[in-house]
Amino acid sequence: MLVSGMSPARRRVRALRHRVLRHRRLIAAVLVAAATVAGLRTVAPAPPETVQVLVARRDLPAGARLGADDLTRAAFPADVAPADTATDAVGRVLAAPIGRGEAVTGVRLVGPALAEAQDGQTVLPLRLPDAGMASLLRPGDVVDLYATDPGNGDARLLAVGVIVLATPQDVPDGPAGGAGGALVVVGVSPAVALALTGASLTQFLTVALSR
Repeated sequence: MLVSGMSPARRRVRALRHRVLRHRRLIAAVLVAAATVAGLRTVAPAPPETVQVLVARRDLPAGARLGADDLTRAAFPADVAPADTATDAVGRVLAAPIGRGEAVTGVRLVGPALAEAQDGQTVLPLRLPDAGMASLLRPGDVVDLYATDPGNGDARLLAVGVIVLATPQDVPDGPAGGAGGALVVVGVSPAVALALTGASLTQFLTVALSR
C-alpha cells in the first residue's frame, strides 16, 4: 500500500527495496558464486610453458631415411620435453623404430649423438655383402661376426657380443658383393672396429645371433 503524500521518487525507492528484500536469497547466492569464481581464477596456476618438439608423423621403422612428410611438430610441456630433441632430421636415418607422436631425439638417429650414447664404444657402419642377411637384423640384436676368406674358404670368429644399433630398410635379398650388400651400424670397442674395418675390405662377413 502506497503512503499518501509520498513523493514519486520515494515511492520508487520503497518499491525497489521491497523487490530486493523479496529476492535477497537469490541475490546472495549469485554474489557468493561470483566471489567463488573470482577466487578460483586468482589461485589457479598459470598454463604450463610449452615448447615445439619435432615428432614422428607416423610409425617409422629402423633404417628409414626421414623425409619432410614423416615429421611434424607438437607442443610439449617445457619441463618434460626431451633435452636432446633433433632440430632438423630430414634426410637422417633412424637408428631405431619410432612411434607416431614420439619425439625425434639425437640417439634415435644415426650420427654423433648415437656415438656419444655408446660409452667407450665406436659406432661403426659395417657393410655386410649379403643384403638379405642384413635385413634380418634389428636394432638391439647382439651378434657374433665371422670372416670367411673368399679364396680358400677359411672362416674365423672376428668379434663376439656386438650390438646392432641401426639396420637397413628396403634392401634386395641375396649376396651382392663388391660395392653392393647393405650397411648396418654396430657398437664395438676401438680395437674390434679396427679389425672389422680391415676384414670387411678383403673377406666375406657373416653374422650369427648370440641372443
